[in-house]
Amino acid sequence: MRIVLQRVRSAAVTIDGQAVGAIQQGFMLLVAAQDSDGDAEVDYLVRKISKLRVFSDADGKMNLSIQDVQGSILSVSQFTLYADTRKGNRPGFGSAGEPTHAKTIYEQFNAKLAALGIPVETGEFGADMLVQLENDGPVTIIFDTDQK
Repeated sequence: MRIVLQRVRSAAVTIDGQAVGAIQQGFMLLVAAQDSDGDAEVDYLVRKISKLRVFSDADGKMNLSIQDVQGSILSVSQFTLYADTRKGNRPGFGSAGEPTHAKTIYEQFNAKLAALGIPVETGEFGADMLVQLENDGPVTIIFDTDQK
């Protein structure tokens, strides 16, 4: 799995002009899965993201987790994180997960985050979405389970 995490003050996703999900302080996640991804990858990323200490404490140090600040997550599926740009000018997406499997992994990931008590909003898997966010910091972190 690959995830691009951005610490945000707010984020929202719309489809055909209709608001689908929106959060205030928390994480905006772009999430992609491969066919080889399963429970181990999901559990690893849920643990890392739920405990990631990138919110400022009273001393201004990044020392608090999303749970510490009672933040939320906006999770958006993003198969293009597996773009292969090595040849030509048109990216290939052969490494991205088959849609049915990728959707299952994406839904499991979101459900496990929510089970920890973190409010999770989502986009719609496979839809053409508009995403707006106010990056806080900016803080952007990339997770790749192939490199853990």
